[in-house]
Amino acid sequence: MAESTPTHADRIVAQIFRVFRERGHRHYGESVSEQEHALQTAEFARQYSEPDALVLSCLLHDYGHMLHDLGENIADQGVDARHEELGAWLLKDWFSEEILQPIRQHVASKRYLCWRNTQYRDGLSPSSQRSLQLQGGPMSEQEASEFEALPFFDQCVRLRLYDDMGKVPQMPTATIESYEPLIRQFLKPDAVIAATGTCP
Repeated sequence: MAESTPTHADRIVAQIFRVFRERGHRHYGESVSEQEHALQTAEFARQYSEPDALVLSCLLHDYGHMLHDLGENIADQGVDARHEELGAWLLKDWFSEEILQPIRQHVASKRYLCWRNTQYRDGLSPSSQRSLQLQGGPMSEQEASEFEALPFFDQCVRLRLYDDMGKVPQMPTATIESYEPLIRQFLKPDAVIAATGTCP
């Protein structure tokens, strides 16, 4: 029997899994790897009965972290890779704004929550506190007001909270492969493998 030709969806799923497989071992100053962090963030979203779209955003929120080549200790070097924007840009041909906006805004959400609640800022991991300064520090009142008016504002903030939770060493989670149906569910009908989706 002849093998079936892979579809665009097959190639996109394989590309995402390849990134996690080849780049997910990085740590970026946390006690878990990028893949562990992504799976934990999505797991917490599921435990709190979040919609599937937000679970997928949680899974992919640090996709840009895995695809830059600036090293794992960039915050210590005073470098902000703007990984949130990179990730949303790399995924834009595949997913809608419902998925992309929480990814794009998860750093801004940290700045917003630090403005709204000083206890939130005190509870950030040391690595996240270091990167906060590179990312602009807590928002101003005007910035916070503008942020609250953004599309999918609530989802952006909730993703951030799960992001902060997903740093538990040796926490059991589902596998990355178990999320294949969810990825396929939210792929754009016209999604294709493009230059923006390739791994450097």
